[in-house]
Amino acid sequence: MNQKLLVVVVGENDKWQDMPLYEAITRKLIQLKAPGATVQRGIMGYGSHQKRLHHGQLFGISDDRPVTISVVHEEEALRTLVIPSIQALVRQGLMFMMDVEFIPFEKKPGAASPTTSPPPNN
Repeated sequence: MNQKLLVVVVGENDKWQDMPLYEAITRKLIQLKAPGATVQRGIMGYGSHQKRLHHGQLFGISDDRPVTISVVHEEEALRTLVIPSIQALVRQGLMFMMDVEFIPFEKKPGAASPTTSPPPNN
Protein backbone atom coordinates (compact mmCIF):
# COMPACT_ATOMS: atom_id res chain seq x y z
CA MET A 1 0.00 0.00 0.00
CA ASN A 2 1.33 3.42 -0.95
CA GLN A 3 0.38 5.63 2.01
CA LYS A 4 0.61 9.41 1.93
CA LEU A 5 0.13 12.13 4.52
CA LEU A 6 -2.23 14.89 3.40
CA VAL A 7 -2.05 18.10 5.42
CA VAL A 8 -4.64 20.84 4.96
CA VAL A 9 -4.04 24.27 6.53
CA VAL A 10 -6.93 26.69 6.94
CA GLY A 11 -7.76 29.61 9.21
CA GLU A 12 -9.40 29.06 12.57
CA ASN A 13 -12.18 31.51 11.67
CA ASP A 14 -12.87 30.09 8.19
CA LYS A 15 -16.41 28.78 7.82
CA TRP A 16 -18.32 26.34 5.63
CA GLN A 17 -22.00 27.21 5.88
CA ASP A 18 -22.55 27.60 9.65
CA MET A 19 -19.69 25.48 10.98
CA PRO A 20 -15.94 25.92 11.29
CA LEU A 21 -14.23 24.85 8.06
CA TYR A 22 -11.91 22.45 9.87
CA GLU A 23 -14.96 20.66 11.28
CA ALA A 24 -16.62 20.51 7.84
CA ILE A 25 -13.43 19.01 6.39
CA THR A 26 -13.22 16.45 9.21
CA ARG A 27 -16.87 15.46 8.73
CA LYS A 28 -16.24 15.09 4.98
CA LEU A 29 -13.29 12.79 5.75
CA ILE A 30 -15.59 10.63 7.88
CA GLN A 31 -18.11 10.45 5.00
CA LEU A 32 -15.31 9.43 2.64
CA LYS A 33 -14.27 6.68 5.10
CA ALA A 34 -10.77 8.05 5.60
CA PRO A 35 -9.08 5.88 8.25
CA GLY A 36 -8.59 8.79 10.67
CA ALA A 37 -7.72 12.45 10.90
CA THR A 38 -6.16 14.81 13.41
CA VAL A 39 -7.04 18.50 13.76
CA GLN A 40 -4.50 20.78 15.43
CA ARG A 41 -4.66 24.49 16.21
CA GLY A 42 -1.43 26.38 15.60
CA ILE A 43 -0.18 28.99 17.99
CA MET A 44 1.11 31.27 15.25
CA GLY A 45 1.51 31.41 11.49
CA TYR A 46 1.27 33.56 8.38
CA GLY A 47 -0.07 33.04 4.89
CA SER A 48 1.32 33.52 1.42
CA HIS A 49 0.52 37.23 1.52
CA GLN A 50 2.94 37.63 4.47
CA LYS A 51 1.13 40.76 5.57
CA ARG A 52 0.53 39.82 9.19
CA LEU A 53 1.10 37.14 11.78
CA HIS A 54 -1.92 35.19 12.99
CA HIS A 55 -1.73 34.38 16.69
CA GLY A 56 -3.65 34.39 19.95
CA GLN A 57 -4.62 37.79 21.32
CA LEU A 58 -5.33 39.03 24.83
CA PHE A 59 -7.94 37.09 26.80
CA GLY A 60 -7.72 34.13 24.39
CA ILE A 61 -9.48 35.94 21.53
CA SER A 62 -8.36 34.40 18.28
CA ASP A 63 -6.70 36.30 15.48
CA ASP A 64 -7.52 33.55 12.96
CA ARG A 65 -4.73 31.19 13.94
CA PRO A 66 -3.79 28.36 11.56
CA VAL A 67 -5.54 25.00 11.89
CA THR A 68 -4.13 21.85 10.29
CA ILE A 69 -6.04 18.72 9.40
CA SER A 70 -3.81 15.68 8.84
CA VAL A 71 -4.88 12.37 7.34
CA VAL A 72 -2.87 9.31 6.28
CA HIS A 73 -4.52 7.29 3.54
CA GLU A 74 -3.79 5.43 0.32
CA GLU A 75 -2.52 7.79 -2.36
CA GLU A 76 -5.16 6.84 -4.91
CA ALA A 77 -8.00 7.52 -2.46
CA LEU A 78 -6.48 10.87 -1.51
CA ARG A 79 -6.08 11.96 -5.14
CA THR A 80 -9.42 10.71 -6.46
CA LEU A 81 -11.78 11.25 -3.51
CA VAL A 82 -10.36 13.29 -0.67
CA ILE A 83 -8.52 16.14 -2.41
CA PRO A 84 -11.36 17.04 -4.82
CA SER A 85 -13.86 16.96 -1.93
CA ILE A 86 -11.72 19.24 0.21
CA GLN A 87 -11.02 21.61 -2.68
CA ALA A 88 -14.80 22.05 -3.04
CA LEU A 89 -14.96 23.33 0.57
CA VAL A 90 -11.85 25.53 0.81
CA ARG A 91 -11.61 29.01 -0.72
CA GLN A 92 -8.22 29.89 0.74
CA GLY A 93 -5.66 27.67 2.42
CA LEU A 94 -2.82 25.31 1.79
CA MET A 95 -2.74 21.60 1.05
CA PHE A 96 0.30 19.37 0.68
CA MET A 97 1.00 15.66 0.49
CA MET A 98 4.08 13.77 1.65
CA ASP A 99 5.39 10.24 1.62
CA VAL A 100 5.03 8.46 4.94
CA GLU A 101 6.12 5.18 6.38
CA PHE A 102 3.43 3.49 8.43
CA ILE A 103 4.91 1.98 11.58
CA PRO A 104 2.37 0.02 13.64
CA PHE A 105 2.82 -0.38 17.37
CA GLU A 106 3.63 -4.00 18.07
CA LYS A 107 3.94 -5.60 21.46
CA LYS A 108 7.26 -7.36 21.70
CA PRO A 109 7.44 -10.72 23.50
CA GLY A 110 8.20 -10.12 27.18
CA ALA A 111 7.42 -6.41 26.99
CA ALA A 112 5.48 -4.90 29.88
CA SER A 113 1.87 -4.03 29.19
CA PRO A 114 0.84 -0.35 29.55
CA THR A 115 -0.88 -1.12 32.85
CA THR A 116 2.22 -2.81 34.32
CA SER A 117 4.59 -0.67 36.35
CA PRO A 118 8.17 -0.53 35.09
CA PRO A 119 10.79 -2.30 37.19
CA PRO A 120 12.27 -0.14 39.98
CA ASN A 121 15.63 1.52 39.40
CA ASN A 122 18.26 0.36 41.90
